[in-house]
Amino acid sequence: MRAARLIKMVLLLQSRPSMTAAELAAELEVSERTVARDALALSEAGVPVYADRGRTGGYRLVGGYRTRLTGLERGEAEALFLSGLPGALRDMGLADAASSARLKVSAALLPSLRDAPAAAARRFHLDAPGWYREPETPRWLAPLAEAVWDDRSVLAGYRRGETEVERALDPYGLVLKAGVWYVCARAGSSFRTYRVDRFVSVEVGGERFVREEGFDLAAFWAERSAGFARSILRAEVVLRLTEEGARRLPHVTDRAAAEEALAAGTAGDGRVTVTLRVESEEVAFAQLFGLGPEVEVVAPGSLRERCAEAARRTAGLYR
Repeated sequence: MRAARLIKMVLLLQSRPSMTAAELAAELEVSERTVARDALALSEAGVPVYADRGRTGGYRLVGGYRTRLTGLERGEAEALFLSGLPGALRDMGLADAASSARLKVSAALLPSLRDAPAAAARRFHLDAPGWYREPETPRWLAPLAEAVWDDRSVLAGYRRGETEVERALDPYGLVLKAGVWYVCARAGSSFRTYRVDRFVSVEVGGERFVREEGFDLAAFWAERSAGFARSILRAEVVLRLTEEGARRLPHVTDRAAAEEALAAGTAGDGRVTVTLRVESEEVAFAQLFGLGPEVEVVAPGSLRERCAEAARRTAGLYR
């Protein structure tokens, strides 16, 4: 515990010209008296920690005591501090490790690049969760992250609909999509994707699995997510759209399906007629009714009548 704190103190002093006892105490979460003892211990161990006395004094390193990452340019240094999502790292139990890594890099940077972390933080912030929802950390995310990092198999309970099943998994990677965590894992001889919030138990095993060399997490996720998006579009609707309706269609329905429908559409009377793949009639109604008079549902008849009835009721409210 103390050894780790001493190392962190050295790295903090490497990353800044000097720090007061109060600043070090706050960063290290100890008392100023402990800071003084640690500084003395470092000095006795040969680390040149110097204490400036007085109101403006503090602690600093002398004699050029530092290590540097050579060849790191400003753009590279700033990009390095954009490589993680603080919330996601915290959820996986990796916040301390990430903080330590950033501190080590900061300490190793040339003085001219010391402001790179602050420059990046002032300009960019990554917020993964979607709108209108409070992000929740799945209960079993941390142990799954541990298994992913250490290539350890897990025995997991998983909720499928109203039933629970048990699965032996080799977790290859975690994906955060619109605030929802997924684990990509090998189950038997095939790879599958599971929502982390549907796990009811996770037991990390003692044995490590051997990763397949050719597995590409990003490519796997892209393929599976595209396949999932296509698989849920099981119904079709025929629409007549105004120019404005055609412009807005990709923003209210599945973008790929909308663009495909518009590309194959036929124009006439100032409107374009398209056949659009949708998840269901219920979902299509919720999506299309927001376009108002910019869209006319031609088929199926049940959806057309539903939209007509909703339009009559809406008109009645504004008489």
